[in-house]
Amino acid sequence: MRAHQIMTRNVITTTPDTSLIVAAEKMLVHHMSGMPVIDGAGTLIGIVSEADFLRRTETGTQRNHTRWLKFFIGANREADDFVRERGRTVKDIMTRDVKTIAEETPLDAIVDLMESHHVKRVPVMRKEALVGIVTRANLLQSVASLSRDVPDPTADDDHIRDRIIRTIEAADWRPIGFQVTVRKGVVHLRGLITNDRAREAARVAAENTSGVVEVHDHLCLVDTWSGFYVASPEDVKAAM
Repeated sequence: MRAHQIMTRNVITTTPDTSLIVAAEKMLVHHMSGMPVIDGAGTLIGIVSEADFLRRTETGTQRNHTRWLKFFIGANREADDFVRERGRTVKDIMTRDVKTIAEETPLDAIVDLMESHHVKRVPVMRKEALVGIVTRANLLQSVASLSRDVPDPTADDDHIRDRIIRTIEAADWRPIGFQVTVRKGVVHLRGLITNDRAREAARVAAENTSGVVEVHDHLCLVDTWSGFYVASPEDVKAAM
């Protein structure tokens, strides 16, 4: 999937000279955590978000710089903080270094950008024009939509079993003596594992295989030093 397939198209924006009160009210009314900032020529020049409202004199949350801290951060940084904490318009607090993407940017690249730059939203550009925005909510919606995908016509029991085995056998954490049985999409996993992270990984691998409707864990946890092993939580519960 790509940006244009999940982005919000009718982007609500603000201007650099909009008062912070008006901008905050717009964000609240439209249930937004951030807005692109557009100048008079229609150019994207920044983003204002909830985080930009955190350090404000109105709420008594401004930074209190000690003399030593002032020395280390310098006069320019102190001046910037003063403007952000006491400014009255969007341009005083907005983030100016905006990370953007194109309409054809794939989802993995979008996620990498969000994680590496610690941002929750990225504007989508068509050359110099803002055409959409991708937020974490859009990514969440794309995950939820996967459950409505057309079923895989090859997802019969034999195909399911083969796919699970290929996936897990290729992993370093694969269970010892790993076995899989599948009946009408219901999967049973058996074998020996040395830690519970391998148990969770095997379960996730099975659940992500097309056609699987349910996964049962029969993997036994074995201590490599003593040889002592414990049945899976599911089997222990069934035996009670």
